[in-house]
Amino acid sequence: MSEAVIKYLHDNRDTLLDKLKDFLAIQSISTSQEHQSDVRKAGEFVADYLTEIGFANVQIEETGGHPLVYAEWLEHEQAPTGLFYGHYDVQPAEPLELWNSDPFQASIREGRLYARGASDDKGQVLMHLAVFEAYMKTEGQLPVNMKVCIEGEEEIGSANLLPYLEANREAYQADFAVISDSGMVSAGQPTMLYGLKGFTGLEVTLHGPNRDVHSGLYGGAVKNPAAALSQLLAKMKNEHEQVTVPGFYDDCEELADHERKLMNAAPSEDYAASLGVVETVPEAGYTVNEHLMARPTLEVNGMYSGYQGEGIKTIIPSEATAKLTCRLVPGQDPQTIQDAIVSFIEEETPKGVRAEIKRESLSAKAYKVDPDLPLIQKAATSLTDAFGKETVFVRLGGSIPVVEWIDSLWTMPVILLGFGTPDDNLHAPNESLLLDHFDKGMRVLADFYKKCAQ
Repeated sequence: MSEAVIKYLHDNRDTLLDKLKDFLAIQSISTSQEHQSDVRKAGEFVADYLTEIGFANVQIEETGGHPLVYAEWLEHEQAPTGLFYGHYDVQPAEPLELWNSDPFQASIREGRLYARGASDDKGQVLMHLAVFEAYMKTEGQLPVNMKVCIEGEEEIGSANLLPYLEANREAYQADFAVISDSGMVSAGQPTMLYGLKGFTGLEVTLHGPNRDVHSGLYGGAVKNPAAALSQLLAKMKNEHEQVTVPGFYDDCEELADHERKLMNAAPSEDYAASLGVVETVPEAGYTVNEHLMARPTLEVNGMYSGYQGEGIKTIIPSEATAKLTCRLVPGQDPQTIQDAIVSFIEEETPKGVRAEIKRESLSAKAYKVDPDLPLIQKAATSLTDAFGKETVFVRLGGSIPVVEWIDSLWTMPVILLGFGTPDDNLHAPNESLLLDHFDKGMRVLADFYKKCAQ
């Protein structure tokens, strides 16, 4: 690790924090038409900072949606080239009344920086840029060649990113990629994330009578869509938490013994304390950590039907809807899983109702990299050194589609170095970032990039 770089980060910490606060003040809410100009302003902020650092060929690329920022520093003839990906857009801040401070005026309380985007993903993006600045200011160069891709549509599904990357494959070619859009299993516990689950989903609506009807006059004559939907959903999973859709598990990668050891070595959340649940319910034959990290799931995300007001309204609703999503593991194909669920619904829909199915267009395959890969081990060493505690290795139950896209387009290893915590309140009121992780995370990145050059 370069001591000069670490000293620069320490001496300029307040200035860097002020820069982050300026970044967080931009209301770059990508879902909102009202904030389109703010989203572009955040992209311009990133482009200006990269130019100020000393990157060459800084571009604000038009994508058909919100712009993407590209930059490169390619001065080493022999060193490897890294690709850093992040995003500058954020979720809406509502409900505003649940925030303890203005979501776009960053404030510090009890060691945390509170603002929308503090952890997801502006804070983590700025940590990388600050490290690049520190190297350029102290050594006059970066330890490795770097390409930067920071987009403005991650929070709305990155619909324009994959076509853009496919059209610019040569420009983004690199030896490895680094993404900091994730976190650690707990505060202060260095965590090496080496896998992500895939994703797919659909929406099913069961139609009954052509309008809501009187339950006394029609009960027993027509099928109740809400009851039919409950029956259908109940058939999708058994008492052992196993999905009963035929073919659902056919292509799942087997969980190796050494991976089970890695997963079970990671600390588990106290769900009774954090969520108030009475007990955990992993799939039979697997621990909670194993199910979370390496077994597929099928979940009901929402159900709605009939009267929702106060008191009772004696009707049979005309329709009932459920939203379903699956988290997938290596080997599973999102399209194949969608097809299997659609076939199950068509086969098992109760008599007396008609099923309408809408497929989720955004899907992603699972991603996993070998935890023994040298770059992964370098990152783990950097984490351990900065946090003073042995790094644990985990796979995440969530999905980051861009990881699979990078893997499929370039087959380069993706290093997932996230510094968030479970208490950051991502996408919720009072989002925050631990300042201790802000400081130590920059030490990790400075050391890791130096190790990549060796």
